[in-house]
Amino acid sequence: MSTRPWIVDDDLWALIEPLLPPWPERSPGTRPVPDRLCLQGILFVLYNDITWQLLPRELGFGSGQTCWRRLGRWQKAGVFDQLHRVPLSELNAAGELDWSRACVDGPRPGEKGGADTGPSPVDRRKTGSKHHLICDGRGTPLKVITTAANVNDVTRTLALVDGIPAVAGRPGRPRRRPDALLGDKGYDSNPNRKALRERRILPVISRKGCPNITGMGKLRYVVEQTFALLHHFKRLAVRWERRSELHDAFVSLACSLICWRRLKKTRT
Repeated sequence: MSTRPWIVDDDLWALIEPLLPPWPERSPGTRPVPDRLCLQGILFVLYNDITWQLLPRELGFGSGQTCWRRLGRWQKAGVFDQLHRVPLSELNAAGELDWSRACVDGPRPGEKGGADTGPSPVDRRKTGSKHHLICDGRGTPLKVITTAANVNDVTRTLALVDGIPAVAGRPGRPRRRPDALLGDKGYDSNPNRKALRERRILPVISRKGCPNITGMGKLRYVVEQTFALLHHFKRLAVRWERRSELHDAFVSLACSLICWRRLKKTRT
């Protein structure tokens, strides 16, 4: 990885630029900061976990307020969800997605307040939020949902499965369902097992009060690795955004970059 990972190279920009909403040809006021520079400012904040006000002006990315507004504008236009689907489709076309199984998990990040927060199950005096993640058998992130920290993992199982985007890239219909879903005892639920089978997904979920399924850990380790990659983006390790849609924008952008790096490795 570059020592300055927030710098957007030409290949990544060629992927992102067509997704950005255009500016009006004749807009009042000063000329807006170029989108590519604003994106680099957003990535600088995502990687370094600084407040928007502390974004260094000498970097040439515009002010933190400008980058913050651009992030909200792009999220409202659905840019980051589209961006996530593009490298997923290319990975699928290259045969780099493992649809034989998917893994779910839900460790907690820290939290500074805002929507989607609730009492931490570890320390009731503090509010917190939580990421719920589903990835393919190789650890490629497919969907992340943010909730309050006191939301049980099992309640988001079907939302994660149904939230997997339609991934094109192969002959036939875009794919949205893995063959099997792997989960620990936190996902033990007979109604969810039934619902998964109705979706033609085999539930491989350990039951409470019973020994863990043999070999489960060797198959599920990829989801923990993916969480480590997500929290390498320091802005996600401790959530600062009070507006949940801006935090979701950061999460989708981080997932897109993880997928993009894996795609680049397949091309080398």
